[in-house]
Amino acid sequence: MDLIFRNVRIADGKPLTDVAVHNGKVAIISPGITVRARQEVQGNGNVLMPAFVEGHLHLEKANVMHRKVNRTGTLKEAIAVTAELKPMLTREDILERSTQVLRSLVQAGTTHVRAHAEFDPSQGFTGFDVVLELRKKFRDMIDIQVVAFPQEGIFKLPGMKHMMVAAMEKGADVVGGIPYNDRSPFEHIDYVFSLAKQFGKDIDFHQDFADTAENMTIEYLARKTIKEGYEGRVCVGHLTSLGAVAAEQRVDIISLIRDAGISVMCLPATDLHLGARGDSHNVRRSLTPVRALRDGGVNVCLATNNIRNAFTPYGTGDLLNIAQLAMPACHLGGADDQATVLGMLTTNPAKALGLNNYGLETGKNADLVLVDTQSVAGVILDLPARLMVLKRGKIVATSNYNRSIAF
Repeated sequence: MDLIFRNVRIADGKPLTDVAVHNGKVAIISPGITVRARQEVQGNGNVLMPAFVEGHLHLEKANVMHRKVNRTGTLKEAIAVTAELKPMLTREDILERSTQVLRSLVQAGTTHVRAHAEFDPSQGFTGFDVVLELRKKFRDMIDIQVVAFPQEGIFKLPGMKHMMVAAMEKGADVVGGIPYNDRSPFEHIDYVFSLAKQFGKDIDFHQDFADTAENMTIEYLARKTIKEGYEGRVCVGHLTSLGAVAAEQRVDIISLIRDAGISVMCLPATDLHLGARGDSHNVRRSLTPVRALRDGGVNVCLATNNIRNAFTPYGTGDLLNIAQLAMPACHLGGADDQATVLGMLTTNPAKALGLNNYGLETGKNADLVLVDTQSVAGVILDLPARLMVLKRGKIVATSNYNRSIAF
């Protein structure tokens, strides 16, 4: 074996076990493995688990909060501020800031990220090309799925349809969309599906990001998904409007989302910050209804979205911080609810991103993290140190260094 973890906990209420890794895969899971390895790690009862999966993040816009501030804290100003700033961002600047974020993700135990990379006529492909470059440069440390994301819309800007095609030809992994920020959300959705089918790619929408249920298109999107045979291949982020829908109607919409196999990314750090800015009292949470979606059979995930910019003026890239924020905000603090939160950072986003070789099972990729707590249930609550992070069996970060050792 290449590496063996001795006496680690992989499930509460069960004996400690050993986990052996060989050729980048989980090879053996068994107490008292008798074979030896080139490297052996004493787990001392600490939790070994699948590494975290970041399902929705904007790399190239991270850590620019100080350059052009959002004084009102509104979505409208965040979009305007960022649109002004983007043309001034250079390749070198984006490369440096994005690398910092990726380092933080790996240190925090994340080995997969879906990055929504923007382009438009005013900035060209500068940021998008950098994210493609980073995907290749750091593929041995973190897998990056690149989304071709038209933040400023498609049909309302000249040349964007051609840029969307060019982005796919450049090598984007996923077709992105933002129906609520275009001249017609239905036209927008239809075009994204046509492009995805042309290139054989999955789809990820910024969807229904508003405080009210007016102008929602999630039902149209779900029916379109089923019509096109794209069940299980579509994700949506935000979906905050669904939280404003009356309970009886919401049940029907959630059933439709479930039948379409659409995964939902709750983005609490951004949505709590930007949402309900017009409320003077009894201020709404303006979050997608995580518990209702989960109980309705929808694959629900927690993700970061933005880090220290006009959309989200805080954040570290640590998904455990996002989980701790979501627990009170989404009413996930009950004992039964708490047990479902860790999956929203691991197995659920892995499913959303189509990661077939993910998980702490024999034969799966050894993308693992050893954390400094002896209870799986305590991973969210304790915010434990990430003692060791593996990417396909290779150690890419340890707590012995205040950095990722592979960067």
